[in-house]
Amino acid sequence: MSPMELKYTKSHEWALLDEKTDIVTVGITEFAAEQLGDIVFIELPEIGAELIKDQPFGVIESVKAAVDLNSPVSGEVVEAHTDLASDLDTISKDPLGAGWMVRIHCGATDEVQGLMNEAEYGKFAEQETH
Repeated sequence: MSPMELKYTKSHEWALLDEKTDIVTVGITEFAAEQLGDIVFIELPEIGAELIKDQPFGVIESVKAAVDLNSPVSGEVVEAHTDLASDLDTISKDPLGAGWMVRIHCGATDEVQGLMNEAEYGKFAEQETH
């Protein structure tokens, strides 16, 4: 997966739409992982949970802060990466790959298109640090 394919939220989640299945894979960005530092806990939703765009679907905690994970789209959770709870380093080491968190069946795939692209997110994240 290339960062060019990803879409991004203002709360630092990324989304990747599989247009054949309408499944959106979600995780946190490299920027978010760096800002969090050492991650100590993650809580993800159950399979079948109904998520609402821009609403929390879980929590991630680090030695610095506890942060809500917000859904970039509305839909039903079809897979949760529960192995992350026992291997939290995966989130920091590979946030855009093996560190994915949930997969959501999204009925309104246009919600993904409304998110920021890589260039827009890069400018946004840069403003966050200043």
